[in-house]
Amino acid sequence: MDDIETLTKKLFPYAYNILGNIADSQDVIQDVLIKFNEKETSSISNHNAYLIKSVINQAINLKKKNDRERNQRISLPEPIITNQGESKIEIEEILNYSMLVLLEVLNTKERAVFLLKEAFDYDHEEIANILSVSVENSRKLLSRAKKKLKQNKPNVVTTTSRDRIYLGKYIEAIRNRDVITLEQMLSEEVKVLADGGTKVNVVAQLTSGINDTIKLITYVFEHYQKDFRIEIDKINHQPALLFYDDTLLMNCQVFELNKDGKIINIFSVVDPDKLLPN
Repeated sequence: MDDIETLTKKLFPYAYNILGNIADSQDVIQDVLIKFNEKETSSISNHNAYLIKSVINQAINLKKKNDRERNQRISLPEPIITNQGESKIEIEEILNYSMLVLLEVLNTKERAVFLLKEAFDYDHEEIANILSVSVENSRKLLSRAKKKLKQNKPNVVTTTSRDRIYLGKYIEAIRNRDVITLEQMLSEEVKVLADGGTKVNVVAQLTSGINDTIKLITYVFEHYQKDFRIEIDKINHQPALLFYDDTLLMNCQVFELNKDGKIINIFSVVDPDKLLPN
């Protein structure tokens, strides 16, 4: 069996892609590893498979609990920087941000089946064993998940070096209140989703349309962000802006661009509990 550090790195994407929260994922993994070390394991033929199964099922249970307690407010995934070389996380197995947001339309079992089949390439027999369902039920869950996701498939375009230039132009347009340039950069269907958690009151949780989006982003910049240091980075494999007050991260904005290169979604995280260093 792998050492603890390797195991934690391997198990993290399974928990995070279900929970969308770093601390919760780490807690699940730690709890599973503690229980495993206290367990008589001689009868377990594949330790890694057993641990993956345990992490997935515990993450599902915690996700159900979190969803019940969340009420109806918008809750976005906790951002993960994915441009670093050395990492304690299996970066390539972390889903892109838009897909994590979209997966919220699924119930927890549908989400787990979809992730195991589409992200981790498990077959239905393996999924049935992990989730304690029948193979037929696994197939039905996947079919339902795909139907729910079909109408809302993210427009994520592969991130390139041009994104840094593009977001630089975007910030310059906001600084100058250059409405014409912003209108050209935003899709007609553009939406801004904002998550302040329980500690920060956002100006608006959901804003849509070019005009209202421009009013929102220029207002927020002028009143809250103009003195912040702004860095361009990659969050969950998508271009992002990070707003810092000195060294404290105040806002993470993740961008989804459509095939025409226009911004279709801006996911804005200002919840301080989700802006801790990875």
